[in-house]
Amino acid sequence: MNSYSIIQVFCGVIFLFLGMKFFRHRRKPDITSKKVTRRRGRKRRVSVPIPSGAKTEAVIVEAREKKDNDLSTVRFDELGVDSRLLKGVEDAGFEFCTPIQARSLPSLLRNEDIAGQAQTGTGKTAAYLLATMNRLLKESGGSEIPTGRSQANPRALILAPTRELAIQIKKDADILGAYTGFKLALIYGGVDYEKQRKSLQMGADIVIGTPGRIIDYFKQNVFSLNSIEALVLDEADRMFDLGFIKDLRFLLRRMPHPSKRLNMLYSATLSHRVNELAYEYMNTPKLVEIASETRAASKIAQVLYHVSSDEKISLLVGLLNTQKPFRTIIFANTKRVVSLLVGYLNSNGYKARALSGDVEQAKRERLIDDFKMGKIDIVVATDVAARGLHIPDVTHVVNYDLPNHCEDYVHRIGRTARAGARGDAISLACEEYVFSLQSIEEYIGHKILVEQVNERLLPDLIKPDFKDRKFSTRRKNHS
Repeated sequence: MNSYSIIQVFCGVIFLFLGMKFFRHRRKPDITSKKVTRRRGRKRRVSVPIPSGAKTEAVIVEAREKKDNDLSTVRFDELGVDSRLLKGVEDAGFEFCTPIQARSLPSLLRNEDIAGQAQTGTGKTAAYLLATMNRLLKESGGSEIPTGRSQANPRALILAPTRELAIQIKKDADILGAYTGFKLALIYGGVDYEKQRKSLQMGADIVIGTPGRIIDYFKQNVFSLNSIEALVLDEADRMFDLGFIKDLRFLLRRMPHPSKRLNMLYSATLSHRVNELAYEYMNTPKLVEIASETRAASKIAQVLYHVSSDEKISLLVGLLNTQKPFRTIIFANTKRVVSLLVGYLNSNGYKARALSGDVEQAKRERLIDDFKMGKIDIVVATDVAARGLHIPDVTHVVNYDLPNHCEDYVHRIGRTARAGARGDAISLACEEYVFSLQSIEEYIGHKILVEQVNERLLPDLIKPDFKDRKFSTRRKNHS
């Protein structure tokens, strides 16, 4: 074959390839594709695998059926817990231990230190509260201010990284310790400075709070750490993230020797720096790690939708209309988007409120109480609500924005399916945050089920009347 024939064959192959490509693009798209093209304008649609013929409800049911029971076969009344505490356990509605409770409580009740790792929503709080109170009930002593001294002497200290978590721990402690007679002091920044100071001065057996405000009162000699018999570091990894390590070391160095107290450290991840802290300030702690096939709670059905930024709010409202959730928390990555979503949700038939870092603490607490009582349907929050909030009967968590850090995904969806209940976690992956998806799936150990965006999930929305001009550009994008 001469060179001219070779050129003819080569050109023929090229023309055939171009023709096939042309006719393939000329094929009529389905209704969903047409809708997406019209709404998105010039934005390119992300190509993702979609399970053919699957419905959202069927996917969720299938995901739920694959999950196991979150409770162990160990009963609280088999562990040797003080009878006064068992009354509180009964009031809380607990009978069987969760895995982290079943594995850590026997050691703690023998006064052995624990460094525990377990996913969010698995009962860590009840484990260390019962161990702390049981220790104090068995030991003599009191928190009253001795005669001739101006300092109180609390017997236990529970440290948490956020105000919301500290408040929740106090509420759980009130229930579990209702029959013990212990005095509890809740100490955190932002509100009630003199009131909290007075609660310490009057004497408290157990101090629960955040490191900053506690150190403030300690430096003023309001209380002493010399009588600490039990110490809890909750969400230790988060304390590192928030820069509390120097505060922790300041407090730990002023307590009795680790061998003279019961030490408990709980963390979602036992990283090298967390383990280093544990072995430096604890008495040879026993490592208790609850392994699971996935890092997320086993009864959370996870579903993901790929969607453009322009369609996210419409899809969000469409999913809420379809799912009809009882109580929902929606997470966004910025306060600006939180405010935007609250405006759209309130304008389209839902009662929604914003929860972010710039909301005053008193307003936060009222908002959470209203949410628990059913006065509002939806809380739209930044990651300030991803840890520490134990709100019963949260049926749905929505990641409007995928989080930048994979650990935050687990903490967010852990707001549902609490204490063995079931829950749904829905995530929206847009072109801005879809890059977090791979790391999230690697972290949780499995792929998230993908659902298709169809016409009925994209309703026309009523635009809110934003008074703030900063939303004007975003409103145009959602028109």
